[in-house]
Amino acid sequence: MRVDHDPGTGGQVSVAAVAPLDNPAAACIARVENLGKEVVSPEGKLIILDGISFSIAQGESVAVVGASGSGKSTLLGLLAGLDTPSRGRVWLAGADLGEMDEDGRALLRAQRVGFVFQSFQLLTGLTALENVMLPLELAGQPDPRRQALDLLDRVGLKARARHYPSQLSGGEQQRVAIARAFAGNPAVLFADEPTGNLDQKTGHRIIELLFALNREQGTTLILVTHDPELAAYCDRVLELDDGRLRERREG
Repeated sequence: MRVDHDPGTGGQVSVAAVAPLDNPAAACIARVENLGKEVVSPEGKLIILDGISFSIAQGESVAVVGASGSGKSTLLGLLAGLDTPSRGRVWLAGADLGEMDEDGRALLRAQRVGFVFQSFQLLTGLTALENVMLPLELAGQPDPRRQALDLLDRVGLKARARHYPSQLSGGEQQRVAIARAFAGNPAVLFADEPTGNLDQKTGHRIIELLFALNREQGTTLILVTHDPELAAYCDRVLELDDGRLRERREG
């Protein structure tokens, strides 16, 4: 893995200032430099991440693995701008997240980022179609219904478009979540244990679907997983051990 300590294109404060993804300067879709995260607990200072540095190329797929409590989900949240580091810097899609306020980070996520969660995070009061339409409508996309139906068709659920999450199996709910995540063609997709609540056979289908859409749309995938099969699909594997990047190996 190439570890790049160049400060890059930092300093942007709004999405409008982010370098376009076809710009060579933005080819590195995510970069962290000397990243650290600490929290204060009743027992004292707890170091969650310590001195993490790496970069991820546009279109690459990367798995973040490690034991429970090693800092995987914390790292994912920092990369996505959902949390702020105690020290170090994070760049995402050409923007220095440390130079943006929360509104700016939220706008960046809305325009450039998709998410898939272990618990699906579908809105129970909306149908499958409406769940996929929602981010398209919020982004002001033209004809969100047609786009959402096309996405549901690609994940094999067009016939279940009018069903609510409670009427879908776990695997079907995750397929709806993946369709929603790819709505709007995100530059990067973050997935936190996307097969964690699924049986092995269903999990395998979800893995194949996730990477098929990745290939079709050229989306960068950054995955947190305990699943060795899922990690093996990725271009690279980053292993966290007690908050440190102990191993970097080819997936």
